[in-house]
This record gives sequence, structure tokens and C-alpha cells, in this order.
Amino acid sequence: MMTETIRVNGDAIDARPEDTLLDLVVRLTGHALHHDGSRVDGGRLGVAVAVGGAVVPRSRWSAHQVAAGDEIEIVTAVQGG
Repeated sequence: MMTETIRVNGDAIDARPEDTLLDLVVRLTGHALHHDGSRVDGGRLGVAVAVGGAVVPRSRWSAHQVAAGDEIEIVTAVQGG
């Protein structure tokens, strides 16, 4: 299986060339997601994704393929203070 190295939240990880941002969010959060980025179980996801400093709308996660060298930030909202 061919992989490429990307950076997610500053860490180098291997991704397949066909991986999308949606695939990464599923892998890193452990939540099953619909094609539009909503959770299959109906719960709130509370996640934002940026590539190269530009926020990618949730509706575009499944269409945005990752590429070698991408710098991706996946930010999860946390309740409390």
C-alpha cells in the first residue's frame, strides 16, 4: 500500500493518496460520519479543519483529497473553561 506523509496538528502521519479530509477526521476522532461531515449517530462533532491555514468547510471535507506535504490542523471544541 502506497502512502504519503502529511502533518496533522504538527505530527507527521501516513495517509493513502485517496484519503480525504473526511477520512482523516473519522480516523482521528473515531466517529462514523456521513458524506456531509455530520455524525452518523446524530451527535455534535465540534471539529474544524484547516489546510495550510485556510479553513475547509465541513461540506467540502469529502471532496478535499490530502496531498504529500499538507499541513492540516484538526481542532476539536472542548466544553468548559
